Amino acid sequence: MSVPNSILTMLAGIALTLVSLWYGHNHGLMPVAASAEASAVDDLFNTMMTISTGLFILVQGVLIISAIRYRRRKDDNTDGPPVHGNVPLEILWTAIPAVIVLGISVYSFEIYNSMGGLDPMASHDHSRMQMAKMPPGSAIAAPLPGEAGETSQMPPAGPRLVAVGIGASPDEQGKQADLTVEVTGLQFAWIFNYGESGVTSGELHLPAGREVQLNIAASDVIHALWVPELRLKQDAIPGRATELRFKPTKAGDYAVVCAELCGSYHGSMRTRMIVHTPEEFDSWLASQQEVASSENLERAVAVSPANLSDGEFLAPYAAEMGIEKQTLEQLHPSHHAAHHAGN
Repeated sequence: MSVPNSILTMLAGIALTLVSLWYGHNHGLMPVAASAEASAVDDLFNTMMTISTGLFILVQGVLIISAIRYRRRKDDNTDGPPVHGNVPLEILWTAIPAVIVLGISVYSFEIYNSMGGLDPMASHDHSRMQMAKMPPGSAIAAPLPGEAGETSQMPPAGPRLVAVGIGASPDEQGKQADLTVEVTGLQFAWIFNYGESGVTSGELHLPAGREVQLNIAASDVIHALWVPELRLKQDAIPGRATELRFKPTKAGDYAVVCAELCGSYHGSMRTRMIVHTPEEFDSWLASQQEVASSENLERAVAVSPANLSDGEFLAPYAAEMGIEKQTLEQLHPSHHAAHHAGN
């Protein structure tokens, strides 16, 4: 007894749907999700993977079945039947991709809006946009002095530019973020400044479960701050404020990558984003404030070699070089002053 083609088509459709749904949610292609915004992005990606898997299996399946079923038989040298097209089929395979693309576009738009991408100025400090506060190295277009009809004055300061990036979500509009970090990208490093705390770090430290806003600027060329686990990426543009607002949810150590070709050492422009528990973050910030306010040279983050004596400069390398402490002391300026006074 032969099975009707309609039954076979239905069973094939059910199998195709189940396989696509399973792989679309079990592909394992995404890194761990470490922000509240990541789940929405993952849902969109899983939807696209489900549709892509179904279309791939369908197209490849039709090709394979056609290649086997309609292959040339042995000793058959006749021409194939002339086929001049199928209008309903052409309408179908044009309409289905159009509907899919339109649906994904609307879905993406809704996710971008829910993350605050459509209104990044909702909780933004407009004073950051003033021309006088642009980061060093910013390029500003203005007429040359002496040109007819123009003056040499700069454009008036004010919120004339709109910040680019992900701002407050609709639920958080009008509210200040729990933590604001000023981020500067430069060849070839990221600098993170924690505002009034006075702490500046080469690593991004954040508390889990708190709303964070990164105000991003560039001091030379375009960079792009990307943390895959956050599912967020934002350009750092000279002369233009950009921002990212999000809530980290999972403590851990994640890579911060520059995703915009910015020069010969672009590949090495990497650092870390360390997400702490709130208690650990408060402890880290307090310890960094203590270091920042310390005048003890041994605890300083960095000092200028030009301000060090020869002995102070060589001190960290003394043991490695086999130099005794007494020898280094002879290089200290006070030693030379005492020696000359004795003479």
